[in-house]
Amino acid sequence: MIIDFHVHVFPPKVRDHIHHYFESEPFFRHLYESPRAHLTTAEDVIESMDAGGIDCSVMLNFGWSSQELCRETNDYILEAASRYPGRLVPFISVQPNSGEAAKDELRRCARLGAKGMGELNPDGQGFDLDDASVMRPLAVAAQDEGMIFQSHSSEPVGHLYRGKGQTTPDVVYRFIRSFPDLTIVLCHWGGGLPFYALMPEVAKAMGRVYFDTAASSYLYRDQIYGLVAGIVGVDKVLFGSDYPLLKQGRFVERIRALQMDSEDKARILGGNAARLLRLKVSQT
Repeated sequence: MIIDFHVHVFPPKVRDHIHHYFESEPFFRHLYESPRAHLTTAEDVIESMDAGGIDCSVMLNFGWSSQELCRETNDYILEAASRYPGRLVPFISVQPNSGEAAKDELRRCARLGAKGMGELNPDGQGFDLDDASVMRPLAVAAQDEGMIFQSHSSEPVGHLYRGKGQTTPDVVYRFIRSFPDLTIVLCHWGGGLPFYALMPEVAKAMGRVYFDTAASSYLYRDQIYGLVAGIVGVDKVLFGSDYPLLKQGRFVERIRALQMDSEDKARILGGNAARLLRLKVSQT
């Protein structure tokens, strides 16, 4: 079973009226004002999955600054998942700075089948992972509901790109230490955080932390798969394409071509995600 843990989905309304959102959502504009940027709906994702041999995708919402827009787009993601059961898994968005409204939305969506929150973006949404008054109520609610917390993360060095931001390993590590019982998925290899797990205290703190491979080919050489698997364990690595930024099928073929044990590649491509999402995997 192949599961893509990082796919971006937008309602047709947002796709068709993209410029309408630019003034009120500056981070959205920053990422999508380029003519080369592409917004995809649930139907686009299904078409891509069929073409690339993907069994299931985790639909991520966007890190909107408006809690109202989070709720509106969450409804689309939840509805799309209900139309494609077993193929699309809903992850929803909240604006942590909205306080009780964010917590209430998390609980509402959890009861409607959402498996997690993501891709939240501290830089784009303007919240501080170090602010306990903001993050603790949300983290506790996520723990209570069994929701995964999925956050953007980025490298403190290397080339610049749209949306890179300042959510670097030191920032996410402090958050991880603050909420050891929260299941966390860090996008883009955690901005390099796995390499710090060579330090015993860091490894100990990351018992419930996973890393997706989103946009990997833009960031690292393919040796990263074996290196990270050797440091934090292959069970902590989740295939995520960052579709539509990268094509799902090509990403899968790139992983299949790695010089790794076939069982380890199978875990990365879907086994780890199926376990984390508590999905039933066909034995046929």
